[in-house]
Amino acid sequence: MIGWQELALDPPRRVEPAAGRARLRERFEDFQVDEVLGFEPSGQGEHWLLRVRKCNANSGWVAADLARQAGVRPFEVGYAGLKDRRAVTTQWFTVPARRGGVQDWAGRAGEGYEILEAHRHTRKLPRGALAGNRFTLVLRGFTGSREALERRVAEIAVEGVPNYFGPQRFGRELGNLAVLRGEPVRGERGFAYSAARSLIFNAVLAERLAAGHWNMLLPGERANLEGSNSTFRVEAIDETLRQRLAALDIHPTGPLWGEGESGVTGEVAELESSVASRYPALLELLRADRLASARRPLRMVVRDLALRWLPEADACELQFSLRGGSFATTVVRELVHLDDATGAEEHA
Repeated sequence: MIGWQELALDPPRRVEPAAGRARLRERFEDFQVDEVLGFEPSGQGEHWLLRVRKCNANSGWVAADLARQAGVRPFEVGYAGLKDRRAVTTQWFTVPARRGGVQDWAGRAGEGYEILEAHRHTRKLPRGALAGNRFTLVLRGFTGSREALERRVAEIAVEGVPNYFGPQRFGRELGNLAVLRGEPVRGERGFAYSAARSLIFNAVLAERLAAGHWNMLLPGERANLEGSNSTFRVEAIDETLRQRLAALDIHPTGPLWGEGESGVTGEVAELESSVASRYPALLELLRADRLASARRPLRMVVRDLALRWLPEADACELQFSLRGGSFATTVVRELVHLDDATGAEEHA
């Protein structure tokens, strides 16, 4: 059985071994993320929708500083998700429109961030309200076969990758999983709940990868529709479902453990219950959380994936897009072993 530390930091790859080794985040600009909302600002309303560029700045800290500048309470500032600190990222925030006009926001700056755009909008931006993220990453110090790396890039552009939660989810030195070391929960309990659900999901995905059906549909499955949170029950596998699966239009799913029915039956339900039972401390923690159970796709589609070798020795640039909630480091580790796989503090 795979240890929980490995499931958090280095779960099994789709294809072993990786095509080589490389360093990520040697410089802030080596990890660039642009948030894609999937909708246009309304142009009117009781909020400002702000596009912010930040570098080496924590999303929560930026939100708190925007609240201070706006004269509102921190919880009134909205943002769709956390973004990596050790990176250059663009991200959207909303603040209540209780002062000034666009000229008061566009061009403003704070420690580690600047506001690029400001638009009126009808409502606070909720968590998860984004279509996805675009990434530009630079890998340095690559050792391995260039041909193997190029071949692996071509493969995952067509087939996708296992949709593991990245090591960022589990905290520095796996602090969000302290209960598995018999220690009390550290810091905000919400991070521990999220990490518990994420580790169980990673364990189920690793089990299905080992069994050879992480990217296949099984009877009793709940399938996810690409680009949405919608799922449907798979009673029997027919040719139409096989074609949709091959076209990356639908995906098998794994559990985000919680209260209520999982929505799966048969072999899938038995496998998930068996895997989750290995982590009684996590299940006990989640009983106090009372979050409703949910599903997450086991497979991640990597859109617009491109590899470019840079003039400097042993360095390359990767560009790709992911749906919201997926981790860029999960894509990169399918290509190379990362010497700095835990460099990020946050991402979603």
